[in-house]
Amino acid sequence: MSRKTKAEQFQDTGYNITVTGRHVLVTDAMKDYAQEKIFKIEKFTNRIIDVNIRMDIQKLEHRVDIVMTVGHLKIKSSASTTDMYVSIDQAADKLEKQLIKYKKRLQEHAAKDVASIEMQVSIIKNEDSQIREINDEIESENNRALLDSYGPHRIVDKETRPLKTLTTSEAVMKMDLSGDAFLIYRSEEEQKLKVIYRRKDGTLGIIEVES
Repeated sequence: MSRKTKAEQFQDTGYNITVTGRHVLVTDAMKDYAQEKIFKIEKFTNRIIDVNIRMDIQKLEHRVDIVMTVGHLKIKSSASTTDMYVSIDQAADKLEKQLIKYKKRLQEHAAKDVASIEMQVSIIKNEDSQIREINDEIESENNRALLDSYGPHRIVDKETRPLKTLTTSEAVMKMDLSGDAFLIYRSEEEQKLKVIYRRKDGTLGIIEVES
């Protein structure tokens, strides 16, 4: 089996890595080195959307700026030394520490003994999948008519979730790292019940349940 090239390896990550230069010609070796550093960091989160790396040389200063988009967060790091490869190392190390810090903050909140209210959450299921299993041999037009006759969704299960007290930034981080569709929480700033949810366009919205 042939070994994958660097370009093929990074196509498999599912996110974009852009490396650009200002006052410097970025060689393939420099680009590969920076990408390898990012590839090692990605084990700390599976929510990376894109990474932008800029290299710049001003006299003896070799500067590297990294901006990583993780969900709705932009994490930035930079480093300046007299050697571009050392600057890449330092900027990547700073980025890794920030990712670990964010994850640690979320874990600490998850482990807190917080006053919680047990809330009943109903899980609603569309009948579409059940009908398709039963009628997979029916012609498409007849199948659509049968789907229409089933009417609205029905509640098939209920579950209880704890209500945590979070700041707005912690609620956003929790959504970004978890990938959940919504999160019910009590605002630490206002002590009000709120729902943060994922909108169709990918942005996050907040509903204030208590006025």
